[in-house]
Amino acid sequence: MILIGIGANLPTVRYGPPRAGCEAALAELGACGVRVIRRSRWYESAPVPLSDQPWFVNGVAAVETARAPRALLEALQAVEVRFGRVRAEANGPRVIDLDLLAYDDRVIEEQGLSVPHPRLASRAFVLLPMREVAPLWRDPRSGRSLDELIADLPAGQVVRPLGEEPA
Repeated sequence: MILIGIGANLPTVRYGPPRAGCEAALAELGACGVRVIRRSRWYESAPVPLSDQPWFVNGVAAVETARAPRALLEALQAVEVRFGRVRAEANGPRVIDLDLLAYDDRVIEEQGLSVPHPRLASRAFVLLPMREVAPLWRDPRSGRSLDELIADLPAGQVVRPLGEEPA
């Protein structure tokens, strides 16, 4: 199963508020040969690390694609550029963030590509929506289940679901 993380905390010029930008980014993936097969509900989360920037809208999508991992990452980054993402600072505010979280059960460590995502296990805004779309996923590095990873999350992360789970 291929899993993509979606997040934003700034509006886009074309789509408006962060949630609308996240929805539009998911739709844009189809033009890149990436088909969304399931997605989580949207979550609202405080910035990590905590700062005074706006809260984020986050979700996770399970996708299908013929693209290899690096080509998929490049497609995700191209969508970010089209949406106006500028990588000015680490953990800074953004109009869209598309992360390759997992690619089947593969472990990949290459220049500019690390799968599963290296910070996935420490982020509630990733693990909680991920559990909705891939409840049986296990970290191929550690063998740990999502429930185990969630139980060991660092304290203090504020993440709240926004609305109902998608059908």
